[in-house]
Amino acid sequence: MAKKIKGGIPYHDFLVNSLIGDEESQMLYIKTSFEENYDIPEAILFAIRVVAEARGFKNFAESADLNRENLYRVLSKKGNPRFDTFLKIIDALGLKLSVELKSKIS
Repeated sequence: MAKKIKGGIPYHDFLVNSLIGDEESQMLYIKTSFEENYDIPEAILFAIRVVAEARGFKNFAESADLNRENLYRVLSKKGNPRFDTFLKIIDALGLKLSVELKSKIS
């Protein structure tokens, strides 16, 4: 059963609705997911899926040059997108990837 917040709205629906039309919040949500879940690809794909839902899955799939069914599949719990597909999704989000050294633990 989906978690519900005050007023009986499932949390997932609340999250998606809170991101609709707010590209800055969408970017921060995905960025935070990358930073906090760098070793949990499923969590990162989930965050991207939430943003795709907020943007409208069909429109987002078209902007990523993917068909909707393929986008659903690669962003599913068992999704494992090829790197070129992942880059199309990142580009459609209007984001870019960067690389930096991990902090050394003393």
